[in-house]
Amino acid sequence: MSETSNVLPLEPLTRTLADRVCHQIVTAIVKGELPPGYKISEPELARTYGISRGPLREAIRRLEGLRLVERKPHIGARVVQLSARELIEIYHVREALEGMACRLAATHMSDEEVQSIKDLLDLHEKSVEQREWSSYFQKEGDLDFHYRIVQGSKNAKLLELLGADLYHLVRMYRYQFSVSSSRPKRALKEHRQIIDAIEARDPELAELLMRRHISSARRNIESKLNTVNETKGDKNG
Repeated sequence: MSETSNVLPLEPLTRTLADRVCHQIVTAIVKGELPPGYKISEPELARTYGISRGPLREAIRRLEGLRLVERKPHIGARVVQLSARELIEIYHVREALEGMACRLAATHMSDEEVQSIKDLLDLHEKSVEQREWSSYFQKEGDLDFHYRIVQGSKNAKLLELLGADLYHLVRMYRYQFSVSSSRPKRALKEHRQIIDAIEARDPELAELLMRRHISSARRNIESKLNTVNETKGDKNG
């Protein structure tokens, strides 16, 4: 796995200025503060994050490596914006691969790892309660339920695909489409059912629940995309 694709946060004392700013911008993109299609303005970001242009450019290069920023000739750098088709395709890939990761995790995760994830979900519940169940934001790496499940599969190729190549793109859309009155509470409940199946050492059930969980998230996205398209059609009509 390349350095730019490593999703685990570095220890604070080992982070460079570019590392810290890259981490801050990743969070801003995931939360939609820098929305899909946003044109990257170096002067504006330099002012926002109090950083000189050199470290900022290094941070932007890393964001390109994480697939959160794309650079196009004559246009410049922008926050990546997937088409509806690309997004749905990613969710179909997630459904298959994360289902497999769950099946493997039910066999390979230690009791201590399972308990650690259950403790993590307790923290997540407190966090979403503070937001009055309006959103479910998970920090990256070890603080992310899905990442921990993939880790627990003990499969290096799954970790490379889901923990690097698609990781932050998935985080961005996962968070932004979970902002609703019902999805965060339902997602947390589904997470608990998944870890209970892993704790029970039931690979088939664990895989089924994860596939259903991601399929439900995909249908939620499709519903919201359809609503947006209908709204646009009404305005154009």
